[in-house]
Amino acid sequence: MGPENLEETLRLLWRHERPGPDRAKPGPRQRLDVDEVVSVAIDLADHRGLAGVSIRALGTQLGMGAMSVYTYVTSRDQLIALMVDDTLGRTALPPHDPEVGARLEAVADLAYRAHRRHPWLAMASGLRPGLGPHAFALYQWQLEAVEPLGVDDVELDQAVSLLTGFAINASAMTSPSGDESQDDLDWWATVAPVLSELTDEAKHPLAHRVGTAAGEAYGAARDTGREYDFGLKAIVQGLIQLSRA
Repeated sequence: MGPENLEETLRLLWRHERPGPDRAKPGPRQRLDVDEVVSVAIDLADHRGLAGVSIRALGTQLGMGAMSVYTYVTSRDQLIALMVDDTLGRTALPPHDPEVGARLEAVADLAYRAHRRHPWLAMASGLRPGLGPHAFALYQWQLEAVEPLGVDDVELDQAVSLLTGFAINASAMTSPSGDESQDDLDWWATVAPVLSELTDEAKHPLAHRVGTAAGEAYGAARDTGREYDFGLKAIVQGLIQLSRA
């Protein structure tokens, strides 16, 4: 995205917070507004993934030609930036808990839930921070949550990145419904006895012992819910200990 397009995208992102002068659009009067166009694009991504979002596909969903879509957004990159910020704004930011551990968990949990509802969000967000009003509000909320750790500003940012990064990665490993599928159960039921026959327990005793215990506990190859709970607990405890050091 070039500098000119980036500036226009920023102004479009902040259109409700810092409205600029009205600009006449060429052609007939528009029947939709940008918010409606972005909302349809988000629904498209939720059903088809980010790869399924194109200007042409969006135009089809809106009942208009691709060229008409360009009167609302100038590019697919601009559309995705608007989609990301609008999606972030759909999640309510709850009051912070007095207890530090609960505050840290809330940061991860909010990211976990949002990315499970919208699996395309991680790819769309990329490596650069969001620059829209909802992204700013979320970042402010996240920083307020971790601020009681008492670390310096850079470490506050890193604490937020650690919590949200873990949550986003965990959400990618979880099925959209949150339940282990029957296919996974069938897979494990088939694999477990054959592995027991083919592998040498004496050569890999720890792998056998732990793998058997985990398989029996999970009734499947893995339990992503337990993995998330354990990982988050370890990260929260580590951050609290770091702040006390």
